[in-house]
Amino acid sequence: MFLVGLTGGIATGKSTVSKILSEECGCLILDADLIAREVVLPGTKAWKIIRKQFGDEVIHDNGELNREKLGQIIFADASKRRLLNSITHPEIYKSMMWKILKAFVRGRQFVILDLPLLFETGKLVPYASYIVVVSCSEEQQIERLMKRNTLSEKEADQRISSQMSLAEKRRQATYIIDNNADIEYTRQQVKNLHQKLKESYFHWKIRILISLGFFSVFGLFNYILKLF
Repeated sequence: MFLVGLTGGIATGKSTVSKILSEECGCLILDADLIAREVVLPGTKAWKIIRKQFGDEVIHDNGELNREKLGQIIFADASKRRLLNSITHPEIYKSMMWKILKAFVRGRQFVILDLPLLFETGKLVPYASYIVVVSCSEEQQIERLMKRNTLSEKEADQRISSQMSLAEKRRQATYIIDNNADIEYTRQQVKNLHQKLKESYFHWKIRILISLGFFSVFGLFNYILKLF
C-alpha cells in the first residue's frame, strides 16, 4: 500500500476533488479536517488543552468549540496559530496512523490523505508516494473564500496568506489539478489521476519490503531461540 497526499490552498476546490475520488472512483480518503473535528470533541484531550490555553470564550454553551471565534484569534496571531497546531496535530496524526494501518491490513492498494497543511507541517511529505495539489488562480481563490465564509476581502487575504503560496505548492507537487474551469474539466483530471494511481506498482514494492523485513526479524528471532 502507498500513500497519496492531497492538498491545495484554502478554497481552491480540494474538497470537490476529494469528493469525486471518494464517491465516483471509490478511493479511501482520510480527511484531516474531519479527523480534526473528532479530536476536539467536548471532553477530549485536545479540547481540554484548547480550553485551558484559549479560555472559555472559544467554547459554546453546549461545550463545542466556537470555531468562528477561534478562527478570528489564530488567523490574526501567528503564535496562537502555532499553539493550536501544536495541540491538535499530534492527535490528528495519531488517529490517522491507526486508520492507515487498518487500510493496510485490509489490503488497500493506496490511501489518499486529504491534508490542507501537508506542506506546512511537513511531517507526512516523506511518506507520500504521490503529492496532488489542487490549484486555481489567486482571484478565484479570494472570490470563492469570501463567498463561502462570508468574509471581507481583507479577511480572505489574511487567511490565504497564513498558508504556503500555491506557487510553491505546485512546485513541489507530483500531480496538479487545475480547478480554474468548470466541474467537468476538473472531473476529467481527477479520473485521469485515479487511473494513474491504479496502474502504479508502488504498493507491491512496499509490501515486498515489509514482508522481507518481517521474515528477516522472524529468522533472527528463531536463530536466537536455537542458541538457547
